[in-house]
Amino acid sequence: MKEKVLNNKKNGMLVLLLTLALYVVAILGMIFGIMNENWILVIPCGVWIALGWILFCGLRVLKPQEGLVLTLFGDYIGTLKSEGFYFVNPFSVGFNPAAKTKLNQSGDVDSQAKKTMIFTQPQIDGMESTSKKISLKVMTLNNNRQKINDCLGNPVEIGIAVTWRVVDTAKAVFNVDNFKEYLSLQCDSALRNIVRLYPYDVSPNVDTTGDGVADEGSLRGSSEVVALRIKEEIQGRVEEAGLEILEARITYLAYAPEIAAVMLQRQQASAIIDARKMIVDGAVGMVEMALERLEENDTIALDDERKAAMVSNLLVVLCGNHDAQPIVNTGSLY
Repeated sequence: MKEKVLNNKKNGMLVLLLTLALYVVAILGMIFGIMNENWILVIPCGVWIALGWILFCGLRVLKPQEGLVLTLFGDYIGTLKSEGFYFVNPFSVGFNPAAKTKLNQSGDVDSQAKKTMIFTQPQIDGMESTSKKISLKVMTLNNNRQKINDCLGNPVEIGIAVTWRVVDTAKAVFNVDNFKEYLSLQCDSALRNIVRLYPYDVSPNVDTTGDGVADEGSLRGSSEVVALRIKEEIQGRVEEAGLEILEARITYLAYAPEIAAVMLQRQQASAIIDARKMIVDGAVGMVEMALERLEENDTIALDDERKAAMVSNLLVVLCGNHDAQPIVNTGSLY
């Protein structure tokens, strides 16, 4: 289905004024005809008064960034895509199968929807319900969080926000049953396909790019790369629906509750080990420096046994979790 944009229909004001003027003329003509018993004048005036209102059904008003797909007896006749006051075939109707679909996204619910769960009633605008119009604005879809297993089998919870817009109204309403639901389902599917390729944290011997070489990609550390791959995956799926994906961002990422506590302990243990390693490396360097300074200045001569005792004491002091409580020896060195 190819989109046909109707650009030569912005004559709604002219038709409105002409119709009202003809109504005034018809009423005056009927009055004059009845007074003079001129039925040749009365009959056409009466017919116009009875049926002339049909022209009002062809008036359409569009605001900026709105579109209206028109069908006539089941045939697609074109799309109104720019703001203005239009006059089209009075028997044409707007078509939008996703008009009443409410998703967790911008433009779908009012400010009180989360509290009252009551949606505003569509207003009548030029004999056409605004719910039949298609928003051409940039929309943001915030899909529900999903529980997905990463490439290591660990369950993680992840949520994404997808920024999108309609670029082809004909494809959006005719190629798929409901383009909003279609987009939401494709976002869920694309998210699962991409997340299962990555571990939550960097893991050894994991290939996330498919080139056969292990890399350091992860959901937590490569969020920009993951989001880009999700965007490209969704775009390939919704191309046929006339939608353009502008951006996809990860809004929530965490281990699933059933393993979150265990993974937190694992991360804490890894952090403790890294910290201890750094402390030991620093302590060994300080002990070496102390021994070298003592030997250089001939401050004191220590045999191997005393050096070992000194090293042991210094390491205990430097690597301990608490402040040292020294015992002062007031006797001789030996």
